[in-house]
Amino acid sequence: MEQVGLSRRLGLSDAVFLGLGSMLGAGVFAAFAPAAAVAGSALLIGLAIAAVVAWCNASSSAQLAAVYPTSGGTYVYGREQLGPWWGFAAGWAFVIGKTASSAAMALTFAAYAVPAAWQRPVAAVAVAVLAGVNYAGISRTAQVTRVTVLLVLACLSVVVASGMSAGGGLPVVVSPVGGPEWYGVLQAAGLLFFAFAGYARIATLGEEVREPRHTIPRAILLALGIVVMVYAVVATVALRVLGAHDLAHSAAPLADVVAARGWAWAVPLVGVGAALASLSALLALMAGIGRTTLAMAREGDLPRWLAAVHPRWRSPHRAELVLAAAVIALVLSVDLRGAIGFSSFGVLLYYAIANLAAFTQSAAQRRTPRVVQVAGCAGCLVLAATLPTTAVAIGLGVLALGAGYRILTRRLAR
Repeated sequence: MEQVGLSRRLGLSDAVFLGLGSMLGAGVFAAFAPAAAVAGSALLIGLAIAAVVAWCNASSSAQLAAVYPTSGGTYVYGREQLGPWWGFAAGWAFVIGKTASSAAMALTFAAYAVPAAWQRPVAAVAVAVLAGVNYAGISRTAQVTRVTVLLVLACLSVVVASGMSAGGGLPVVVSPVGGPEWYGVLQAAGLLFFAFAGYARIATLGEEVREPRHTIPRAILLALGIVVMVYAVVATVALRVLGAHDLAHSAAPLADVVAARGWAWAVPLVGVGAALASLSALLALMAGIGRTTLAMAREGDLPRWLAAVHPRWRSPHRAELVLAAAVIALVLSVDLRGAIGFSSFGVLLYYAIANLAAFTQSAAQRRTPRVVQVAGCAGCLVLAATLPTTAVAIGLGVLALGAGYRILTRRLAR
């Protein structure tokens, strides 16, 4: 029987909006508070470091995507350029890291949407509903993401307007001196990298984008550039209004910004915007994980029955259902900040391998000099090493479990 494949339905704007949808919820509504807790008023320095590393990684991903326009992202790039084990490490790191990201986004949505006692069950319901959207195909995912991104940007405009309304100067960013302070800034950059990693969703959708060799590289860099500007403005406003101490201890920092400026009418609006941003990020995250799972299952690095594509909806429906079950299990059991740290660890390793793969490409395939890949890989490894110890330990343990699974299945196959 002929195998059903994915369908190329996405244009440039669709791909850009999917990238924006993956990033805006994570950064604006979840990552600034824990980053401020470790970096203080040097939060913006950490944000700048994370943005530079993200740009290096995005350039490498764009260069690779132009040569390998297929589902799977760095899982495929690592296999083709470095070998099967490198590809497996990238794919497994992505799947586990972004599954944790999905849990973080579901919990963030629930934190803004309902009282504490209801947050975990409501987060689980949100995961189930959005899994149904992804099950119905990538066109539905793109349509929903476009609407939510536009609404979120409108909400952020209100936050920025409130923060600038009372006048005054920008916050004084204190440059840290000495070892411990710089370690905090690097740790903040690692946590904030969680907020930039959404452009990977674009590369994982390589089989569903029209003219992928041109569209994917442009969409990656466009989405990242827009998000860097949005983050810089919103982070500056949040520091200016709340200060580093209050920002670090805020459960809903952007709602606190508008409340501090006397815009009480806008507090519910920010809550709605945060909920929509989190749902948008969750939707795009789950779409990307499903496609990477599909690619790994095709090669036997995950159970092959996960490679099935729905004959009508053209979606990796089995992968979507298994992913939904895993994310629901996490939202019922994990802590939000722990999920962010664990996610950052997995995604930083994923991009370190992307940079190594891009470094090995020939001169004819190159878009940037090799120094960009060296800087990107080094930045990823440094930021991963500075993440909270628990996140690093759990990440290494889960990677070891994945490697054990691959070794066992290969031996059984022989």
